[in-house]
Amino acid sequence: MALLEEILEHNKQFVKEREQPLSARPAKKIALFTCMDTRLVEFLEPAMGLRRGDAQIIKNAGTAVIDPSGGVVRSLVVAVYGMGCEEIYVVGHLDCGMGKINEEKMEADMLARGVTQAQIGGLKPSLKEWLGTFRDGHENVRRVVKGLRVNPLIPDDVPIHGLMFDPVSGRLELLTGGYEG
Repeated sequence: MALLEEILEHNKQFVKEREQPLSARPAKKIALFTCMDTRLVEFLEPAMGLRRGDAQIIKNAGTAVIDPSGGVVRSLVVAVYGMGCEEIYVVGHLDCGMGKINEEKMEADMLARGVTQAQIGGLKPSLKEWLGTFRDGHENVRRVVKGLRVNPLIPDDVPIHGLMFDPVSGRLELLTGGYEG
C-alpha cells in the first residue's frame, strides 16, 4: 500500500472517532512559535500543558524570523488581532538541525535538483544570510523575542516569552520572560 493510501485509510477511521469541533480561537489565548522538527510533534505541546484547541501554533525551520514583515510575523499578527491571542511563546529546542546545515551543500543540492542559480540568487534574504543566522539556538530565541518586541505590528501589551525545549527529556528552560517589560 502506498503511503498516501495508508494516510487516507487511516483518515477514514479517524473521522469516525473524532472529537466534537473546537473553536478556531485558542482557548488559552496564546500563540506558540516553534520549530518544525519532527521530535516536537505531540511532545512540546503536552510538555507545556497544551491540548488541541489551546493555542495558535506557528512552525518553521529553526524557529527563525528573518523578515520583520514575513510569514511568521504575519501569522503572529493574525493570531493577536484576528484570533485573540494575548501572549506569544517563542520556543526553540536543543540539537536543532538548522545549526548543522551547510549552506554550500544545500545550494549544491538545490542546483542538482533543478533549481537555477538565478532562483537561488533571488531569495531575499539570500540563502547564505538566512541559513547563516542560526548557529546558537539560545541566541536565536533571544534574537527572535527581541525582534518581535520592537516590531511595530506586535502590540506592546502582548508579553513575548522565550524558552528552550529539550526534545529528549521534555524540559523547558526560560530564557526571557515577557512579563518583565
